[in-house]
Amino acid sequence: MARIRILFFGTPEITLPTLRALREASFVELIGVVTQPDKPKGRDLKLEPPAAKIFALEHQIPYWQPIKARDAEFLEQVRLLSPDVIVVFAYGQILPQALLDLPPWHCLNLHTSLLPKYRGAAPIQWAILNGDGETGVTLMQMEAGLDTGPLITTVSTPILNNDNGQTVHDRLAQLGAELLLQSLPDWVEGKLVSYAQPEGSTYARKITKEDGALDWSFSSEQLCNRIKAMTPWPGTFTHWQGPKGQQLIKIWRGTVASGHGLPGTLLNSDRTGLVVACGEGALRLMEIQREGGRRLPAEQFLAGFPMALGSKFATVIPPL
Repeated sequence: MARIRILFFGTPEITLPTLRALREASFVELIGVVTQPDKPKGRDLKLEPPAAKIFALEHQIPYWQPIKARDAEFLEQVRLLSPDVIVVFAYGQILPQALLDLPPWHCLNLHTSLLPKYRGAAPIQWAILNGDGETGVTLMQMEAGLDTGPLITTVSTPILNNDNGQTVHDRLAQLGAELLLQSLPDWVEGKLVSYAQPEGSTYARKITKEDGALDWSFSSEQLCNRIKAMTPWPGTFTHWQGPKGQQLIKIWRGTVASGHGLPGTLLNSDRTGLVVACGEGALRLMEIQREGGRRLPAEQFLAGFPMALGSKFATVIPPL
């Protein structure tokens, strides 16, 4: 069988295992990478290239950064490349039908949820936030809608007690690469057939910085899931009412604890963490950071920043 000519569309770090797998696969010819334009970042707004572009540069792979994938000139470039398959993973734009119609073996998309659950921009975070027991990656055939196309195959993985947004992200990045490489040969030989998504779709909207605010009226289980889901970005945060006024505190790790009291009240503090009352139960804060400080285990944090029992934590009201 001739090598499969693949044009890859993707942008962030999660794409890298798939790019590496495509580049190394003996049955694939990776003919190019399409990614988003460089974005200004940091206080100096310096332009920063996306992870997929850096990969392409490191391996001398042709790349394109169209502002809009529907641009006529770009569509003509894709047509001249004659890809057999277009593979899309976290690209960041909805592709026009004119582009979807170009490759003979269609456009395939890797999506980090078990579709039809969690269509949209942030499926990893919402699966953790909602306390799901598992998540996965779906390989699907693309159509013009948002994650609405026919399904081809899926792979699932449990969401573990010690998982967070980063660990699940990394695991799904690798599983997605493996799923694609296992499926591609059968897909182009017609041995895999796509099928319509079942009913019951849900939408995973984009996460914002405000989603990191801890509302102490929620249950300890809900807040524990929020801490996991929002790590590493945007992180979770709360205000602590200390002797010098309110201070912003970031919480990086927590667990459900026993205890009850007025939501937001510090019930106990020792080397294992700070126990704060929630709307239901209590939350043990195990890794903490004050504004301008470093992330620290609770024991080290309390050594330099003691907190009185009975002091209050409060929800940060946007804007931050």
